[in-house]
Order: sequence, then C-alpha cells, then structure tokens
Amino acid sequence: MAISRAQLAKELEPGLNALFGLEYDRYEAEHAEIFDEESSDRAFEEEVMLSGFGTAPVKSEGGAISFDDAQETYTARYTMETIALAFSITEEAIEDNLYDKLASRYTRALARSMSQTKQIKAAAILNNAFTAGASAIGDGVALCSASHPSLSGNQSNILSTAADLNETSLESMMISIAGFTDERGLKVAVRGMKLLIPKELQFITERVLNSTLRSGTADNDINAMKSMGMLPEGAVVNHFLTDTDAYFVKTDAPNGFKLFNRTPIRTAMEGDFDTGNMRFKARERYAFGVSDWRCVFGTPGA
Repeated sequence: MAISRAQLAKELEPGLNALFGLEYDRYEAEHAEIFDEESSDRAFEEEVMLSGFGTAPVKSEGGAISFDDAQETYTARYTMETIALAFSITEEAIEDNLYDKLASRYTRALARSMSQTKQIKAAAILNNAFTAGASAIGDGVALCSASHPSLSGNQSNILSTAADLNETSLESMMISIAGFTDERGLKVAVRGMKLLIPKELQFITERVLNSTLRSGTADNDINAMKSMGMLPEGAVVNHFLTDTDAYFVKTDAPNGFKLFNRTPIRTAMEGDFDTGNMRFKARERYAFGVSDWRCVFGTPGA
C-alpha cells in the first residue's frame, strides 16, 4: 500500500514549523562487540567441530603402541536469511509536499528499520541462550548448557546455580572458563575477555569491575578482578538483551560467535508505470550463529 496525501495531510499545509519523530539517535553495530564477521557466497555455511586425540598412555617395553581415532563431532550450520523492507509514495504526495523531500526522509527511516532488525537478530542468539530447542550451535542443546555432549562426557558453560551479577558469581565463571576442555577432555587455554550485559546491570558492573577495593563488603581487600587484569576488554552494554539479570562472559575461543554476510545491504528505487507511485526498498542477506560454545559462559541470573 502506498503512502498517500491522506497520511501526510499536515505536510501539505503552509505554516508547518517542524517535522519530528525520525531524528532520534540509534544504537548501531552493537553486534560487532560480540560477533566476528565473515563474507559468504553460499545459501548456507557449515563449520565442523573436530575431535583430536586423548592423552597418551604408557607403552610397555616390547608392547604394541596404542592407536587412537579422530573424528567429527557436530556441525554448526549458518543458513542465510533475506531481510527486506519497502515502501511506496503516491505521485501526488510527492508533487504536493511543501517542506521536504519525502523520499530522502523515509529512506532514512528505512535504513533505521533495517539496522535495528540486525541488532535484534544478533541479540536473539543470547536472548535464547538458555532455551532448549532454540540452539544457535550444532550439538543439539542450548547455547549455555550444563550438558554439551562431547567424547569425554557432558560439558558445561553455565553456572551450576544461577546467580545475579556479583563478585562471587563472576569469579566462579572465570574459574570455570579456565577449566574448559576440548572434545577429548584435554585442557584448553581459554580466557574470559569481555562481559556482555543488559542496560540494567551497567551500574553493578562498574562497581564490581572497577572499584579499587572489593565491592559491597566492609573488607579492606583489593578488587581481585581489577588487580589481576581479568576481562581485559571490560564490559559492554547491549541494549537489545531482553533478560534484565542475565549476563555473559565472552571468551577468546576461536570460531565462536559468527556473522556471515551473504549480501550487503542494498537500496533501490523505481517508478510504477501504471500508478506513478515511487517504490523504495532495502535488502540484505546474513546469518548469525555460534560454532564453538566455548566462546561464551553465561547465567540467566537468580
């Protein structure tokens, strides 16, 4: 349906002082704090988790050496989505508008909608991190789970007891991250790098991470998180996280959060011969997901 003069009545009248509602600043590219971006030229991309070998056993004198098998464990698939939005304006509305170029104003609004959609889709990976059946990875369980299957048994990237953000819970998360193992149970050197939080936790986070002494206690102890250089990339607020007390630690595990860009955003316009309406559209293709769950440790809060 085209935007007509009936929907723009005030813009057609002399004496209008201002048009407002489309001038707000916006939160842009917050996904870049979480996702590594790669390009794609396919309808989907797949990344396969490989298992190496277990620990080496002792070989007895004169005995045969032991053989071990390596294999694929699970596959993370990124299926490209096509995101598109359009609008049209009647020929008469364009002709009679007195104050501004309608097309340029609403094209900016179109770009704003496309940008916000991308942020919502990115944040959905974390918003659904604790939901079974909404897995962003290929091992069949939630992104943050105590039962990630592996050849060495189930593994966890979630607090055993959900807890609100404080010094104790954050320290427990960092200790658990330091104990991550690979698919065969071998220790891996993974470190927590960045705290991902909703806007509701930004003040608590500042006190926990950046106070000189321990936060919320009468003890005269140092703030261990700060003095030890934990979370070297600090904390990042994501305004599209919907759970007010859930929080996550992003680690430096390779091949974690991924954004595959299939087609960058493109805009186009054309006139319709029959109606004279001008039509405008924006379109892009991409996929958000996670390959290795070890890239994050989370809790939904108490």
